[in-house]
Amino acid sequence: MIGEVLEVAIAASRAAGDIQRTRIGRIGRVEFKEANDPVTEVDLLCEREIIRRIQDRFPGHNILAEESGGREGAPSPHKWIIDPLDGTINYSHGFPCYGVSIAFESEGVVRAGVVYNPSLDELFAAQKGGGATLNGRPIRVSGTGTLDRSLLATGFSPRVVRSSDNNMENFRRFMGAAQAIRRPGSAVLDLCYTAMGRFEGFWEMKLKPWDMAAGALMVEEAGGRVTRFDGAPFTAYDAEILASNGLVHQAMVEILRPAGGG
Repeated sequence: MIGEVLEVAIAASRAAGDIQRTRIGRIGRVEFKEANDPVTEVDLLCEREIIRRIQDRFPGHNILAEESGGREGAPSPHKWIIDPLDGTINYSHGFPCYGVSIAFESEGVVRAGVVYNPSLDELFAAQKGGGATLNGRPIRVSGTGTLDRSLLATGFSPRVVRSSDNNMENFRRFMGAAQAIRRPGSAVLDLCYTAMGRFEGFWEMKLKPWDMAAGALMVEEAGGRVTRFDGAPFTAYDAEILASNGLVHQAMVEILRPAGGG
C-alpha cells in the first residue's frame, strides 16, 4: 500500500508544483487568515488538486489540510496531512523558497512523506523504515559534529510574532553558538535541507502538523533526530520541533532549554 501512497503523493505534489510555476506573478486574490498569514488563490487551487487526486484513489481516507481543515468520513486509520504551499509569503513576493508537503499517517504513525520544491525541481520522498531520497537518490544528514561549524535554520510564524514567547531569545543564543543561522521562510524545506545535509539543525515553535509531518519523517529516515525542544519524543501534533543531524542535537537542546521551549 505504501508504494501506491507514494505514487499518488508524488504525482499530486508535482501537479501542485506545476500550478505554482504557471501562476508565478498571477497569484490572484489574496486573503488573510490572520495578520501576516496570507492565503492566495494558488494555495486553494493546489489544495483542491491534491485532495482530488487522493480521494480518487483512496476515497475512504481522512484528510487534514491547511486551508480546508479536516475531512473525515467513515472511521479510518489512515490520514493525509497536506500543506499545498508552504512558504506562501515567499511565493507571493516572488522569493523562490516554497514547496508542497504531503504526509501519510496510518494508525497514528507518519509512514510516508513527499515534499516538492518546484523552483529547483527537487522532489524529496521518505518511507518509514525505507530511507529518504532527493530526486530518487538516497540522502543523509551531515557529519558536522559541533555547533560552531553548523549552519542552522529557524522560522518565525505569525503566531510567534504576536507572542511574548517569540523565539527571539532562542535565536540570540544560537547566534552566539552556531557558525550561522538562516531563516528561509518554509519550515518543510528547512527540514528537508536538514535531512540532506545543507543544514545541521532546525528549530521552530508554534507550527501545525502540515508544517512538520513530511519533513520530520525525512530527517529521521536520513539518519537524523527529531524531538521537542527539551529532547522529549516528538509528534507532528506538537507545537515545537527540533531536528538535527543527531551529532549536534544535545547541544541544541541545551541552548533551547534555558529559554523555556515552546
